[in-house]
Amino acid sequence: MSQPAKEPPRGRALAILALGALGIVYGDIGTSPLYSLKECFWGPQGFPVNEPNVLGILSLILWSLNFVVTFKYLTVVMRADNRGEGGILALMALARPSGSRSGRGRPLVMAGLFGAALLYGDGIITPAISVLGAVEGLSIATPALEHLVVPIAFLIILGLFFFQRRGTAGVAAVFGPVTAVWFVCLGALGVGGILREPSVLRAINPWYAVDFFLRQGVAGITILAAVILVVTGGEALYADMGHFGKRPIRLAWFGAVLPALVLNYFGQGALLLVDASAARNPFYSLVPSWALYPMVGIATAAAVVASQALISGAFSLTRQAVQLGYCPRVNIVHTSKTEIGQIYIPAVNNLLMVACLGLVVTFRSSANLAATYGVALSGTMTITSILFAVVARRRWHWSRWKVAALTTLFLVVDLSFVGANLLKIPHGGWFPLVVAASVYILMSTWKRGRVRLAALVRENSLPMGLFLDDLGRRQPYRVRGTAVFLTSDATGAPPVLLHHLKHNQVLHEKVLLMSIATEEIPQVDVSDRVHCRELGQGFYQVIAHYGFMETPNVPAILRSLGRPNGDGKPVEVALMSTTFYLGRETLIASDGHRRDAAAIPRTGHMARWRKKLFIVMTRNAQTATAFFNLPPNRVVELGAQIQF
Repeated sequence: MSQPAKEPPRGRALAILALGALGIVYGDIGTSPLYSLKECFWGPQGFPVNEPNVLGILSLILWSLNFVVTFKYLTVVMRADNRGEGGILALMALARPSGSRSGRGRPLVMAGLFGAALLYGDGIITPAISVLGAVEGLSIATPALEHLVVPIAFLIILGLFFFQRRGTAGVAAVFGPVTAVWFVCLGALGVGGILREPSVLRAINPWYAVDFFLRQGVAGITILAAVILVVTGGEALYADMGHFGKRPIRLAWFGAVLPALVLNYFGQGALLLVDASAARNPFYSLVPSWALYPMVGIATAAAVVASQALISGAFSLTRQAVQLGYCPRVNIVHTSKTEIGQIYIPAVNNLLMVACLGLVVTFRSSANLAATYGVALSGTMTITSILFAVVARRRWHWSRWKVAALTTLFLVVDLSFVGANLLKIPHGGWFPLVVAASVYILMSTWKRGRVRLAALVRENSLPMGLFLDDLGRRQPYRVRGTAVFLTSDATGAPPVLLHHLKHNQVLHEKVLLMSIATEEIPQVDVSDRVHCRELGQGFYQVIAHYGFMETPNVPAILRSLGRPNGDGKPVEVALMSTTFYLGRETLIASDGHRRDAAAIPRTGHMARWRKKLFIVMTRNAQTATAFFNLPPNRVVELGAQIQF
């Protein structure tokens, strides 16, 4: 299943991709100046505004950006691409080779799943904190409008989620330009601030960061809980690698994002050196009074772009989880006819909307929400470092000392952020952990339940050789047309086929046993998509391979069978004379372990509460008819009870 190497983009194509990356990849980190430095100096946990603290924290911000984003993600972690795709699930698939069932592989899967679950927590917080941080500029422009900040932010977020169903294809075209304007404003405001107090440039020297910790001692570690807010886009740029490629993402970072961020943070720091009272909101304090309202509008647009990127990321992550077998089938709406990545998942959209609006109403300010932010991110960063070390050692065969040295360096920084953010848990940091734990329980329960159910179904199947031999002896009546039986086990006759033959006493003249196999790669080459093998007695075994970034389409699979392929002669299938047979199992949770036979893998054993949860998830999953795009009037479902 090899793919030819893609030619790296150059010239105009590279510039267009880099512009698009500004909005999709860097929208989150780009809105961090709205609230990050404020959290270092304002509020009960803020440090006193004085020259040593300002220079020390600015130096820490500068070198955190360069270490975490420039070195760790852009230089090192982005090497670990799964056929060009990134993200923690793609990294997990690389760390655990396809088909691996060893005990060593299970902790990696658990870590990868929990890291993915943590991203949902970030996806909920980002729209709330970004939009609130932008709209809070109104209270700086006109203090009398402060009471309108929460209602306005509520309506903006409500509108953002409401318009998801219309698709982002048209809006995405303006993401890059809007964010480009935002980064130009960030840089210009920063330059204006630096000109007031050029001595702030001394913070480029990393010694000021070291001196800050030496002066503050253990208490200085707490500043990392605020500093982590400036590196919120690390995981996002890695996850979006497949959409834009490494070169455009790196070009956008070095050419626009990093300079604009550094200039703005240093401009805010210079203002604090001149006026300590600006710590209340150093970003908007940089803005001239005549430009406050336009800047609120630009900041709000940038916050919407950042939120959209996180929402789209949650949709993409959910689709990957569905394909990899960690999430029930959900309704996936493709909102663009040309862009495969443009999807909308109503269930996920509604859950994110309710959670985001709840955060806005509950926490009511970006300062309060900052107490929830960073816990999930630091955890995901740590898990990424561990999975990367496994990939570097097992896949690339790096030497032990090289892997150990690099991983130790990463983990020292990651765990420092984790330790500082643990202090946030009583003040709201529990929220993303609760979200992550809930998502992890759902994903792991679904995976284990499917493993158990497959083992139970396999017990009731009949080896295909025995079935065909019996069929040859009995010679049941054959009717015209084609029957398609969807089955997860390609080695045996599925129970739904046995039930059909037992009760109806007939078979179609052509019978296809179809299995959908999800590979642990993003996309499967078209030439490797479908494999069809004739079994005799009018039976065919069809196995369709899809990547975890793709959505199966059974009618498209059937059409492809009529084209010549390397597996044998074409098989003509007329869709309007084809009947699809599906099994609908009614699951009953068992009380004891009598069903836990030796044939069921150890990972299939489940506690009773997990069994009940799996049954509820099964009942609420999207039907196979809709998920696989089957024509509803050609589907027959046969039910069976299974003691689960």
